[in-house]
Amino acid sequence: MEQEDRDDCISAGQYARLHINEVPTLVASKLCALAETIPVIASGLLQHESKMSVLHFSIKKHEMYDSPIKAKEELVFHVGFRQFVARPIFSTDNISSDKHKMERFLHAGRFSIASIYAPICFPPLPLIVLKSVEGAATAVAAVGALRSVDPDRIILKKIILTGYPQRVSKLKASVRYMFHNPEDVRWFKPVEVWTKCGRRGRVKEPVGTHGAMKCIFNGVLQQHDTVCMSLYKRSYPKWPEHRFPILDV
Repeated sequence: MEQEDRDDCISAGQYARLHINEVPTLVASKLCALAETIPVIASGLLQHESKMSVLHFSIKKHEMYDSPIKAKEELVFHVGFRQFVARPIFSTDNISSDKHKMERFLHAGRFSIASIYAPICFPPLPLIVLKSVEGAATAVAAVGALRSVDPDRIILKKIILTGYPQRVSKLKASVRYMFHNPEDVRWFKPVEVWTKCGRRGRVKEPVGTHGAMKCIFNGVLQQHDTVCMSLYKRSYPKWPEHRFPILDV
């Protein structure tokens, strides 16, 4: 059907009035105030772009931004024509692995992956990350591009539990202060233990009722050594208190 034969089409250069339903009064008043100083953009959406998912961005800290950027803190993401508030988590960019280690900060000088909850967008899209500080103007904190939309990407947070040798006998050692009840010792028994001096071993059995345990290592354990256990937990982004920066105006 030709466009000029349709009654629901608007030709280029014509004015149109848009009616938006279910807009809160506070948001509407702030939007009207902003419309007097900056243009308001209305855009159509592709299929699925109105749905929420987990977006992953290849991101790099801006060279002129010196303040630290912590994971899960509120940042303003400007993606394409969209602008919204998000609380990202950062992770390493390992192409050859299906599991990625979480980073507590966005490191300078290299790219990381920022994962957020946001409306679906299709890559590639440029990204500008803005950060506002109380008493200061909003600054460009990082730049990047949309990498993928994948809720199945596994991001792991590493936690290290530590304990100390109580008694050492050849390859065996009694370790305390890593756990505080025998039930936890039995639960984490399949996990490998290691020491700061390079020994590796496994948990054999709990000792007593206060969380001590008997371990076997591949070498003689030094009395000053520290016994460690690496645990991994899947991490997710945080939902922001509000999605749009207009609520802060």
